[in-house]
Amino acid sequence: MLIRRVARPLLASIFIVGGINCLRDVQGHAKAAAPKIDKVTDQAGDALPDELPTDAETLVRVDGAVKVGAGVLLALGKMPRLSALALITSLVPTTVVGHAFWEYEDSAQRDQQKIHFYKNLGLIGGLLLAAVDTEGKPSLAYQARRGGRKVAEQTHDTVDQVKDVASKYTP
Repeated sequence: MLIRRVARPLLASIFIVGGINCLRDVQGHAKAAAPKIDKVTDQAGDALPDELPTDAETLVRVDGAVKVGAGVLLALGKMPRLSALALITSLVPTTVVGHAFWEYEDSAQRDQQKIHFYKNLGLIGGLLLAAVDTEGKPSLAYQARRGGRKVAEQTHDTVDQVKDVASKYTP
């Protein structure tokens, strides 16, 4: 449908550009994110797996790569549901950690962060719609329910037929 071909690239554009900006300035983004990342990793303590990177630069690189990769896939309509989910997983921590407006004393800064926070919530809403969009095809859940009903109907019909045949042979 034409709407999907236009809407997906429009939605994906902010992630592609944001991811490229992250990758171009890893140190700058990492410097801004490091205090909040350190706070989260300190609170999590030993609950985090050893294999999980906790340094800010690596996390910024991963986040930027996810945004670019999933954004391009969404824009091209390739694996749009999966790419939308990947973008959501990238955007949620960015929103909560990066735009924590409740931490700002200055009302102008707080208002600015609120705008970004709610903008990101709107993007998450758009991504949720993209994640559940089946492009007019029945979802797997619908197909499973429909198949189950068909099997139940066929079983019921077969039982009725067996009863009819059995009634002819019983005295």
